[in-house]
Amino acid sequence: KWYCSFYYSDWQGKRKKKKKEGFNTKREAKDWENEFIHKTSADCSMTFRSLVELYKEDIAPRIKPTTKASKEFMIDTKLLPFFGDMAINSITATTVRKWQTELISSPENYSQTYLKTINNQLSAIFNFAVKYYSLKSNPARDCGSMGKKKADSMQFWTQAEFNSFISVVDDITDLTIFMLLYYSGMRSGELFALTLSDFDFSLKTVSINKNYARQNGEDLILTPKTEKSKRIVSLPDFMIAAIKEYANKLYDLSLTQRLFPSNKYTLNKHMVKYCKKANVKKIRIHDLRHSHASLLIELGFSPLLISERLGHENIETTLQTYSHLYPNKQSEVASKLEELHNNF
Repeated sequence: KWYCSFYYSDWQGKRKKKKKEGFNTKREAKDWENEFIHKTSADCSMTFRSLVELYKEDIAPRIKPTTKASKEFMIDTKLLPFFGDMAINSITATTVRKWQTELISSPENYSQTYLKTINNQLSAIFNFAVKYYSLKSNPARDCGSMGKKKADSMQFWTQAEFNSFISVVDDITDLTIFMLLYYSGMRSGELFALTLSDFDFSLKTVSINKNYARQNGEDLILTPKTEKSKRIVSLPDFMIAAIKEYANKLYDLSLTQRLFPSNKYTLNKHMVKYCKKANVKKIRIHDLRHSHASLLIELGFSPLLISERLGHENIETTLQTYSHLYPNKQSEVASKLEELHNNF
């Protein structure tokens, strides 16, 4: 076996010694030494794989563990197999274009929104190299994006479809969960983090201030998606009654215990079963949130109110997501102006 032993300067300019053993050949030992030096000296001759290691170290303390796991899966399965061994200063817009073509034509048939997400992740890594490791330009940005930010069509249920669905739900836990998702517009992670203390039955409200996730077999209670996600949502009387009835059937429930000890995977399985039974189209759990927004739009509520109720970061998010659901009022505007003019 071969080993390498050498001196290098760390990011603070301090001289240090490094030793690494267990190489099969002298060339492997030398290659590892060269790559280590490129990496520690912010040399753009380092491989994309080394850049990714630096990127992961940088973002790890800044993001939630669930986000970290999602990013790592995407990087390890979609980026490293193609770019891993390339020097980052050798990756051009043409290289990125070839990678995009491979993904677009993949038999996996990735959705347009997922392709966009993967491309954004690659661009974020190169932006990191531009800002901190003196890479001259971002080849992913130079190449241009792929995919779409929004799906071509949004799935949601009408009130009639939801009524058909909920009429066949025969489990009180499922019944309460599906009703609360549809009539509050909260995210599933927000619902699974709820405790009885989050409800104010006198004011008929629920306080949304945390988020549930499950990772590596462990239940995690995390901060909400954004600061605006912290909100208080008013509930109709029938929903308050349903929550009370459900809570009264739970034995020895504490105020700080999770009210709905389930998860998105289990709930989705139940949703598929009830959709078949009710003979309604299958939508995602998250589409119940879209269904709530659609219902509020149909009832004539303003984008600002809907934005606050859904916990969007700003009203632009609401308008971009649901603008196509708003009826065209141009002819109504013209009629009102005509009426105003005639009455002058």
